[in-house]
Amino acid sequence: MLIADSFSSTRRPVLFGNGAVSAAHPLAVAAGQVMLAAGGSAADAVIAGQAVMCVLTPDDCGLGGDALCVIRLPDGNVTAVNGTGASPLHMVRADDDGGNSVTVPGIVDAWQTMSRQWGRLPLATVLAPAVKIAHDGARRGPRLAETFQRYSGRLVRGGAAAWPMLTAPVGSIVRQPELAALLADIGRLGRAAFYEGPIAEGIVEAVHLGGGVLDAADLALHGTVVAAPVTTTWRGRKVHVQPPVSQGVLLSMALAGEERLGPLEARQRDHACVELTQSSFAYRDRVSEGAALLAVPLPVDLDRASRRGGPRAYLHTAGVAASDAFGMTVSSLISVFDNFGSAIYVPAGGFTLNNRAAGFTSPPNECAGGKRPVHTLAPVLIETEHGCVALATPGADGQIQTLLQLLSAIFVEGADIASAIAQPRWRNENSRLLVESAHPHLNGLADYGHDVIPIEDGDPRFGAIVCAGIEQGQPFCCADWRRQTWAGVV
Repeated sequence: MLIADSFSSTRRPVLFGNGAVSAAHPLAVAAGQVMLAAGGSAADAVIAGQAVMCVLTPDDCGLGGDALCVIRLPDGNVTAVNGTGASPLHMVRADDDGGNSVTVPGIVDAWQTMSRQWGRLPLATVLAPAVKIAHDGARRGPRLAETFQRYSGRLVRGGAAAWPMLTAPVGSIVRQPELAALLADIGRLGRAAFYEGPIAEGIVEAVHLGGGVLDAADLALHGTVVAAPVTTTWRGRKVHVQPPVSQGVLLSMALAGEERLGPLEARQRDHACVELTQSSFAYRDRVSEGAALLAVPLPVDLDRASRRGGPRAYLHTAGVAASDAFGMTVSSLISVFDNFGSAIYVPAGGFTLNNRAAGFTSPPNECAGGKRPVHTLAPVLIETEHGCVALATPGADGQIQTLLQLLSAIFVEGADIASAIAQPRWRNENSRLLVESAHPHLNGLADYGHDVIPIEDGDPRFGAIVCAGIEQGQPFCCADWRRQTWAGVV
């Protein structure tokens, strides 16, 4: 059964309502609920939640970053929104950090695109909760304070020495007036408030001071790409992932490989899924081939660990998922890539810029001017017998791994959604296998030859699922117990 009763999980319950939203922070959920209660769409709720996350967690996401969404429309059609930006036209070499790691930020234009095509409320209304939080201030928690302290050297080098967020002590109320004003301007003027005028000039100046080459023409040329997702059938269900440049197709490859293996007992299935993710990541640089990669057989030794490596040890990112009474469901992720992205700070807007150009690697994913690198963001949407479910998680290369475990638990092992989200997880990093201590197969996976490293349950490296969908015509949501993930209905 896909969904059990509301108390099926001791961690987080499945909630039903006229609208539902799950996000990486309770205040982002609250913003989405306000939109749904006002008659807004799931797209409105997702934009509102994303904007709040940009205010509250600048280490994970922000106006200087990107957004990727998969949207199931009320008529059943599914589309994908690529709110990522290209490298500067004059870029010839990409760095991992600083001004020469910045690609054009895509999230703001993605908001305008989604609002115009699928929103039911004015963009100014949708961004109002984020404007209020930025203007009135939010309390500084210990996790964010520690993160700012850890990366203070990078941020100071990137021009953020005067950023109030940098030095605020734990427990203090931190206000961000520049960010509040910019969000309000975006609500009134749309993309012009960001890609033109003083903010655009501030972005260019900050990048140049950091040694980068992004200019006004790069910002002006930017546009959001709306296209069909990569759609495959797995165990009789349609699975929709982002098309290239997202590495979401690696999930589809792993699912196809899982189905080819046939029946396996639970411990062997976990081992096989580790092997499948390692095998799929060998094709990361080729994700531009899209669905054609599904024909590639992935090598899996069912008896022992190959320890071939592949997935990297990145984190970050924030998810928002929502469904509405009109029949729309949205899965989304937003990010600046590394902590604070490039750490290049734009004082006029109060945000840092991404370092997504660090995602360039080897051909065909090599650096070139005006090119989008392969992205780790991989939201997914699955059509079920009685509706659909949208899932997303932070964790960079961990996203594919967490989603594969979750989908296997629900659709192969028969767990309900809440129980599947609560289950202990593993994460493969550079041939080591991190495993939550409560995992029932921790020792069994070591017996296969995996380099098992027991990790405290709930460690951020194991992701944090956001989940929303529609079951028999009614919106529902559920959230992970990990991190600050939350869910709510109206």
